[in-house]
Amino acid sequence: MKILYFSSCLILFLFSSAFAQDIPIDRDKSISISKATSTPIIDGILDEDTWARISPIEDFHQYEPFDHVQPSQRTLMYITYDEDYFYVAADLLDTEPDQITARNLIKNTSLQFDDSFTIYLDPFNNRRSGYYFQVNPNGSTVDGVFATVGQINRNWEGIWEARSAISDRGWTTEIAIPLDTINFNPDLSDWGFSAERTVARNLENIAWSSFNGNINLSTLGTITGFYGLEQGLGLDITPSIVSTSSKNFDNNTSMSDTEPSLDITYNFTPTLKGSFTLNTDFASTESDTQRVNLTRFSLFYPEKRDFFLQDTDIFNFADRTASFGNGRNGIPFYSRRVGLSKRGSPLDLDAGAKITGRIGRWNVGILNAQQKDTDGIDENLFVTRVSANILEQSSIGFIATQGDPNSKLDNSLVGLDFNYLNSRLLDGATVQGGLWAQQSDTEGVEDKQGAFGVRGAIIRREGFSGGVNITQYQENYNPALGFANRKGVTYLRSVLAHRKYLPNNPWLVSWRKQIQLNSYEKISGGLEDSVLFISPIELETRSGTTMEVQVKKNKVVLDKNFNIYDDINILKGDYSYNTISYEIEWPQERNYAPTIEVETGDFYDGKRSEYALGLNIRPSDQLYFNLSYEYNDIQLPLESFSTKEISLKINYAFNVRWSWSNFIQYDNESNTAGINSRLQWTPRSGRDLYIVLNHGLKTLDRFENLESDQSQIAIKYTHTFRL
Repeated sequence: MKILYFSSCLILFLFSSAFAQDIPIDRDKSISISKATSTPIIDGILDEDTWARISPIEDFHQYEPFDHVQPSQRTLMYITYDEDYFYVAADLLDTEPDQITARNLIKNTSLQFDDSFTIYLDPFNNRRSGYYFQVNPNGSTVDGVFATVGQINRNWEGIWEARSAISDRGWTTEIAIPLDTINFNPDLSDWGFSAERTVARNLENIAWSSFNGNINLSTLGTITGFYGLEQGLGLDITPSIVSTSSKNFDNNTSMSDTEPSLDITYNFTPTLKGSFTLNTDFASTESDTQRVNLTRFSLFYPEKRDFFLQDTDIFNFADRTASFGNGRNGIPFYSRRVGLSKRGSPLDLDAGAKITGRIGRWNVGILNAQQKDTDGIDENLFVTRVSANILEQSSIGFIATQGDPNSKLDNSLVGLDFNYLNSRLLDGATVQGGLWAQQSDTEGVEDKQGAFGVRGAIIRREGFSGGVNITQYQENYNPALGFANRKGVTYLRSVLAHRKYLPNNPWLVSWRKQIQLNSYEKISGGLEDSVLFISPIELETRSGTTMEVQVKKNKVVLDKNFNIYDDINILKGDYSYNTISYEIEWPQERNYAPTIEVETGDFYDGKRSEYALGLNIRPSDQLYFNLSYEYNDIQLPLESFSTKEISLKINYAFNVRWSWSNFIQYDNESNTAGINSRLQWTPRSGRDLYIVLNHGLKTLDRFENLESDQSQIAIKYTHTFRL
């Protein structure tokens, strides 16, 4: 009751503090554009007549580190379109062109710490769905699709072109997005739009349209003047050929195979798309990160496979990515359940089909996959998700799943959710909220299969922010096509934070403080565990360095012994212990950028010291190193042990078309090391050649005895034909 009382008081406080007024901002910016009279050559140089005939747009403002102040650099933007493409060009003037940061050449690798130019597109003009296209001065590109109003899934990959050029007055870029790459309504003359420029050396973000210190779907302006748009037939045919050779060193067996696969997408309407995959292969997918698990609960790994990433936003339930959202526990559909075993190894997928898109205010997603027989399970897996846009930025929806890829028992699930978002109700604040409920049905189980949640939050860029999330997962709740690592509990998350910007301070940008309570109460009665986070110091300096101090007060109740590592157990009982952590991260815009984190204190009935080191090294725009090392020293009354996780990324870009990515990792819990090496050639968007080596090793006696476990080399070529 005390917790619920605290949460109620927090909500009342947030609403009462939310009416502090900020300076009014124009939230309805608009641009009128016209059809191109000639076709520009996409080479990064703005010397075509196309751009000379267009008046530049230059009413940009800074939104980071300080909101709506004059930017340090001038930006000129040009927008047009024709029957086949949407074009954007930018002249990004710079008073110090020798200081332009452009260190990335590899496609779809983060450009966060480079100078960059980004456009945000909402072709349905509903501020609920959209696309993200980004380019740096080298012409390296990143794209994504919005999973929610403020969350971008950057694993999505579209077909488009961009080129850039650096000069003695700054840099220029040209972007051409084929109209058949994006979904849109040809009857609409208005699209949601914004553009963003990053000046990396100043840690400065500049936008055409933003407010509340953010740029996302809810902050977009509008471009008007579209007419006569067509998507063509809307048919993409993508054949692939994969040749693999693998060896198992334990039994000294080898095998080779060459197989074709096929992906087809077709636009039934401009807003509704069907996708079909046959004999699907995921040979070019990046390896998962090896992680040591010192908790009692299974770990979550992100989806990386293209077929499941396309239109992933449609299947999002209860806005789990929102601030104070549902998080990862209780996801009704987790696409890694399809085509992957419990351990994450690939399973054969005979065929898969998807229908995704929008019909009026309705958002529709249907997925059906046929997975090959594994351990007597020949499973057809089915998911359907339907939601409707209501109010200005909110939605209400339904989800259903059928099938269990890891059991012979029948399993199904249904769920309902309501998601509230309003970025215009209160000046300087975004109001979020939601309700949801799920009911699973597992063969042979009669009751206690439900889950439900409620949340509310007010998010501010400056001043007080906070929220409350209350969720319950009943004992037999089983989303067989979802993810749930805690059941039989009621979860409470309460957060109160305050951030102050310091424009007159010579070395600080902002100071943030927060207090957060995460608590799991057993439905049967009693506490399972809780953590109280107190962070009195979160500082961001003008150089880009961030520093944080955090204190944690932990309470854990174990009903049974907990096997934490090898044959070492934590005995059942009640535990209370405290820790303190320190973290400092140097600005990643630098060529050498370390991150150091230290956490020390009690751990159950013993002691724990955790040390984490990260180091990014960029000696040139072609070469990149990332070293990550995490060490735990755990001292328990009867036994002690240590854990190590080491990973090294080495990426080399020959140019924007050729890249070589290497990922080496090791942990001493599994005593295995893995090497994932990928050579990729992209002669143009929609065509890719991959040569991928995966090699696993057993490590014994601190690397004094290395034994190869298994190895595979795959060559894959894929080519998209667009009709």
